[in-house]
Amino acid sequence: MGRSTFYLHLLSSILIFTLLLNAVHASKKCYIVYLGAHSHGPIPSSSDIETATRSHYDLLGSVLGSYEKANEAIIYSYNKHINGFAAALEEEEAADIAKNPNVVSVFLSKEHKLHTTRSWEFLGLQRNGVNSAWQKGRFGENTIIANIDTGVWPESMSFTDKGIGLVPTKWRGGNVCQINRLRGSKKVPCNRKLIGARFFNKAYEAFNGKLPSSQQTARDFVGHGTHTLSTAGGNFVLGVSVFGNGNGTAKGGSPRARVAAYKACWSLTDAASCFGADVLAAIDQAISDGVDVISVSVGGRSSLSAEELFTDEVSIGAFHALSKNILVVASAGNDGPTPGTVINVAPWLFTIAASTLDRDFSSTLTFGNNQQITGASLFVNTPPNRSFSLILSTDAKLPTATNRDAQLCKAGTLDPRKVNGKIVSCIRDGKIKSVSEGQEALSAGAMGMILGNQEQNGNTLLAEPHPDVTAPGVNILAAYSLFASASNLPSDTRRGFPFNVLQGTSMSCPHVAGIAGLLKTLHPDWSPAAIKSAIMTTASTRDNTNRPIRDAFDKKLANPFAYGSGHVRPNSAIDPGLIYDLSIVDYLNFLCASGYDQQLISALNFNRTFTCSGSHRITDLNYPSITLPNLGSNAITVTRTVTNVGPPSTYFAKAKLPGYSISVVPNSLSFTKIGEKKAFKVTVQATSVTKRGNYNFGELLWTNGKHIVRSPITVRRK
Repeated sequence: MGRSTFYLHLLSSILIFTLLLNAVHASKKCYIVYLGAHSHGPIPSSSDIETATRSHYDLLGSVLGSYEKANEAIIYSYNKHINGFAAALEEEEAADIAKNPNVVSVFLSKEHKLHTTRSWEFLGLQRNGVNSAWQKGRFGENTIIANIDTGVWPESMSFTDKGIGLVPTKWRGGNVCQINRLRGSKKVPCNRKLIGARFFNKAYEAFNGKLPSSQQTARDFVGHGTHTLSTAGGNFVLGVSVFGNGNGTAKGGSPRARVAAYKACWSLTDAASCFGADVLAAIDQAISDGVDVISVSVGGRSSLSAEELFTDEVSIGAFHALSKNILVVASAGNDGPTPGTVINVAPWLFTIAASTLDRDFSSTLTFGNNQQITGASLFVNTPPNRSFSLILSTDAKLPTATNRDAQLCKAGTLDPRKVNGKIVSCIRDGKIKSVSEGQEALSAGAMGMILGNQEQNGNTLLAEPHPDVTAPGVNILAAYSLFASASNLPSDTRRGFPFNVLQGTSMSCPHVAGIAGLLKTLHPDWSPAAIKSAIMTTASTRDNTNRPIRDAFDKKLANPFAYGSGHVRPNSAIDPGLIYDLSIVDYLNFLCASGYDQQLISALNFNRTFTCSGSHRITDLNYPSITLPNLGSNAITVTRTVTNVGPPSTYFAKAKLPGYSISVVPNSLSFTKIGEKKAFKVTVQATSVTKRGNYNFGELLWTNGKHIVRSPITVRRK
């Protein structure tokens, strides 16, 4: 009864919220004014924060004409580690502020999209193993993983604190837990596992109206945030299934990690509901709270040039996080397989694509001629041992529906008189949730639905409830919100599921965040770049049958544009042998090479001083991969430096790049101690057989007989 009352209360609040959506600013928009780094230290005092806030109001007031007008306009003051503010401004006002020499960039706050278990065994991790990354990384013990998403359902078994010790002293978030208790519950939502929860909605509310009091909480009403957070750092939970599928143990990549939820995504029906200004505020708070890893399964534009790195909220937040030794893991987006659709591509971000597992939630359909077809399904509600007529959706369409819309089973296209009691056959449309086709079939009276792939969907099988590296992102079973419907469709009344199966790079991103947590526990002093390098250089380009990874969409062999360095292998990443390390100075030099203004680059450094010295090239950024997109007739030489993180040994180089001449000097590197660094050069030159305009793919391997340190090479002859 209590739960039903809670749902009714929330549903009425949703109605009120919908009525408020028209309360928007007529001509003003949310702009972010980015000022670089603060001059105060890494742990600012309350006085430092107050001074920073006042400076933001003074700056805006000088343009708007008064402190009072600035007070009305400012939505957020980023006053901890990121220096800037978000404000409701006219276009002309934003242009005036951009003229100030102390301003790095002024840009419109974007709406970021959410990128919507057997996976850990698939990656080689065993709870009772001896030498897996789980044991070596102590299950991520005391590493703090932050998740910026739709919040958390704190009552989930994935977040109980049974057997977990005191909160680590490095946590600076205090006892802040902005989650309402369930009606009748005496349980405190946060604990020694879920050590913090905050929400950020000022930008969303500024342009969509005030949210009802019942939604002023970090509680997850959608399920996405609970799913991603439990995938990264959830406990071991026995006996988990969805609709009777996937019975087993659910767990996160770092099951002994501490987790914190930062809610910055708000719509209950729209994936594009994460306002950039809210996301940036969440990242700033997570840095201040002292987290080790930030997982962000959201993103904005795919076309982000080097000149636009500081007009993107996730890119800006990640830059300031790495300066505090915090790794930010972000999803690559779900807009593929078209080239150029990867998002979150700043070099200081760890960008993750999605791959499949060796586990399907399958159902078998038997036709009258005994032909059988196996597909993926979570929910089978047809009576056993009964036959049903099959009808094509185009044969069952209403007179007012087009053939194309009916083929895709779009809402309002099927005639109930033709569909009732039958199985209807539809085609999957990548632009809408495939569960919506099932909902249309159900509402028309169908007993079931067959959903076929189009050519661009390839042979992907998604079980649904009707590119630095790649990680599992299809058919991922993890914790869920009890309030959310199984499919997140407004018309879906099925609720109360403690676990659910989702897919997308949103699901692969927390897998890598969980792996990063293991590495951070074992190597607490490693930089974000070191952790990223360890995961990238040990990734595999072969699947679990030892065959080359295939592209599920194009039905051909995949390449680095699809999987980056390859599929993550945590058991190898925990002991990589060599790493390619980077510091904040290296990234500032990268910006020098990218043509950024000297004054702007200085503003990014906390003491606001930095000088671009010597000659720097983008290709010499000490990244664990090599990309040369505009190779001419002359040879190009790039420099890399590796750091030994294993025992004394000698590594030998092996490089291959079809259609090109490639050499490595020196071709052997000897190390006598941990932390020792050695530089080498790679020279690439086109040959007479090299075709212009095409990308070729190769690799560089450093091996000492035990470790294989692999870097992908991508070259295009202009």
